[in-house]
Amino acid sequence: MGKPTGFMEYHRIEAPRRRVDERVGDYREINLPLSAEAINQQSARCMDCGIPFCHGFGCPLANRIPEFNDLVYQDRWRQACEMLHATNNFPEITGRLCPAPCEAACTLNINNKPVSIKQIELEIVERGFSAGWIGPLIPEKKTGKRAAVVGSGPAGLAAAQQLARAGHDVVVFEKDRRIGGLLRYGIPDFKLEKRIIDRRLEQMRAEGVEFQTGVIVGKDLSLKYLRQRFDAICLTIGAGRPRDLGVPGRGLENIHFAMEYLAQQNRVNSGEDLGSDKQITARDKIVVVIGGGDTGSDCVGTAIRQGASEVHQFEILPRPPEGQDPKAPWPLWPKILRTSTSHQEGCLRRWGVLTKRFMGAGERVSQLRGCDVTWTETKGKWKMSEAAGTEFQMDVDLVLLAMGFLHVVRDGLVESFALKCDPTGNLMVDEDYRTSEPGIFAAGDSVVGASLIVRVIAAGRATAASINRYLQNS
Repeated sequence: MGKPTGFMEYHRIEAPRRRVDERVGDYREINLPLSAEAINQQSARCMDCGIPFCHGFGCPLANRIPEFNDLVYQDRWRQACEMLHATNNFPEITGRLCPAPCEAACTLNINNKPVSIKQIELEIVERGFSAGWIGPLIPEKKTGKRAAVVGSGPAGLAAAQQLARAGHDVVVFEKDRRIGGLLRYGIPDFKLEKRIIDRRLEQMRAEGVEFQTGVIVGKDLSLKYLRQRFDAICLTIGAGRPRDLGVPGRGLENIHFAMEYLAQQNRVNSGEDLGSDKQITARDKIVVVIGGGDTGSDCVGTAIRQGASEVHQFEILPRPPEGQDPKAPWPLWPKILRTSTSHQEGCLRRWGVLTKRFMGAGERVSQLRGCDVTWTETKGKWKMSEAAGTEFQMDVDLVLLAMGFLHVVRDGLVESFALKCDPTGNLMVDEDYRTSEPGIFAAGDSVVGASLIVRVIAAGRATAASINRYLQNS
């Protein structure tokens, strides 16, 4: 603990952002760094709370948060960087994208605003890269064992890096043209510029990780081939099956899943050729985003930058409370009203809205019909009912479905490898992340469904540890 009275002397300061009128004209990152003095004061707010729920209860990676806060306060940045990387492979990514359950669990959050843990984490790793402290960690000796990692999202990259550092030869297979999975193609550049991913990939290549792109495992490569070439296989293929909206008119043109829309814009930003695919654009269109989560927010920000005339976002659940949530007391994750940077750029938000029908002019969607809904709780179960007299109809030119993901895509790899799935539709694994097939492990969203980035990185690390034990014993 750096300063015993710091939490009483200093207030929480949010990281500055680029002005709205400036940032909506490009796709560059919107967040700006805090000054050195401000970061020193924010780290001083970390209190001697006795039981730091932030890193035990709040952080799936068990980041040593009080320790690196104290090191920052003492101006011992290099040690803070080493401590941060001891538990987290990619703090530059979690520092940008993680919703920070650690801050919700912060003891100071009981009656004040929490410590700026996420921002401090980001400042540590960015200083580490600038100062040249972050380099490849080369194993002292090689084991002669080979591991294949299928999928290059955060879980796959974390598993691959841990296995390479253990001395194994690692090859990462990715179906897309570039490495990064949803980090590359699902997260807009204004939240995560892709140079951030490329910077870390350079480190991993220097550590011996090999990347092969444009490879569809289960189609281009068979299980027999992988077993012949590798001693262990790790599947980190995500929960790619999106939740659809089965209402009349769903088959009309210009109704798309969110990831299809977001991935196209990321490809355009990186200079990739879309080939025969025509880009989905919101320019001069009335856009409706169905789904109130982070993916929906990303669609809002992208549509605004593309020049949409109007952007609406519908959420079927009721409007969350502002401030403290009495039904989710500390240190539980508070279900409160959250306004993203994309919402601040210009978006009409509605809660408790049910989309009932799409109507079209010819083959294209032109109108949406919906109504308000109410939610009632009986014996712990929630029931939705339509509110009488609230039906509405509105013009719409583009509809983006951002209602979450159901489970892993079972067509192709999962079926060809004869892998068992659990009742939720995801890959079934045991306590050591082993699937139903010998030598095949799985981690991340393909096992637990769509989750937080910090959880899938933790899962990738844990799976790599299990694979390492398996390879050593074999």
